[in-house]
Amino acid sequence: MPELNGITVHPDCRHFRGDIPCRPNKEHGYQCANCPVYAPIEQRILIIKLGAIGDVIRTTPLLRRLRQEFPAAKITWLTLTPAILPAGEIDEVLKLDLPAVLHLQQREFDLLFNLDKDKEACALHDSIRAHQKFGYRLHPEYGVAWPSNALADHKFLTGVFNELSLQNQKPYVQEIFELCGFEFTGEEYVFDTHQDKGYDWSGLPTTGLRIGLNTGCGDRWTTRLWSDEKWVTLIGELQQAGYTPVLLGGLAEDERNQRLHAATGAAYLGTFPLEQFINLMYQMDAIVTQVTMAMHISIALRKPTILMNNIFNPYEFDLYGRGQLVQPDRQCVCFYRGTCKLGISCMEELPAEKVFAAVQASVPL
Repeated sequence: MPELNGITVHPDCRHFRGDIPCRPNKEHGYQCANCPVYAPIEQRILIIKLGAIGDVIRTTPLLRRLRQEFPAAKITWLTLTPAILPAGEIDEVLKLDLPAVLHLQQREFDLLFNLDKDKEACALHDSIRAHQKFGYRLHPEYGVAWPSNALADHKFLTGVFNELSLQNQKPYVQEIFELCGFEFTGEEYVFDTHQDKGYDWSGLPTTGLRIGLNTGCGDRWTTRLWSDEKWVTLIGELQQAGYTPVLLGGLAEDERNQRLHAATGAAYLGTFPLEQFINLMYQMDAIVTQVTMAMHISIALRKPTILMNNIFNPYEFDLYGRGQLVQPDRQCVCFYRGTCKLGISCMEELPAEKVFAAVQASVPL
């Protein structure tokens, strides 16, 4: 190992930072020459998964397999949303920006996994040195996303042809594992509940099983939305049966949740920063949600998830045996569409009674 001014330095250690003291030095005063927690790096792994938040969350099961296969690896993750990742489980979390790109392009990795088809992610796949690369690269002639190797063919093709996507019967996490050369064996998400933050939830009801109702779905695919009338009916059925519904959502759902609170008396505590919202969801006994960020958080928190789906392939979602997926009684004809071909979304054909029955089956009183 190199010495600087006669002092031993271990740049190959997973704890070593180079720009600031490492955690063992900060907390215990250890130095490299006699450090009892020296952890030499055997593999250098880079994951490129930029966003959105939900997609980043549902990629975290890969960490479990990587730690199992390569326990002495240093894992670096490049993303647009570093705050959502469990920093304690990843050696280095980098936000996509120019300094991070310049830094990574001067390094070398043993394994590189690019799980995004964004052009910038594919360009990084091509420009960062690694002994083995998986996922997506740029087509050398046409500059579009292209499979890095044959392992990525299936996931690539289901993303560019709706017909193949409709035929797919593999959950997203299984597809990601296979793209990386692994067999998926039910690895759970790696996620922080933020329970250690000490948030004050004294405003939450303390009686009955709390059923979180995430009432929004973002503005990209509004065909997923359920009407206020349906939510009011579901809330009434939950209350009558002895459950305690709690309204959940962000700023986009605040007005709707205020209306639903006024109409039904269902608990609503307001909107919160992401980490606090995650911890609020952790206080629930089950979550009712459409396909949106809250769905990924609910699955990651290992909550029974009652998933309302219409426009996506239902095989894409793995609830890990907790909860149920419910769909409208009418067949949806708007696969991955933001507006309904027929004028009125088939989500209105999903009866509240059907969702209520799924809650009862998932978390019986």
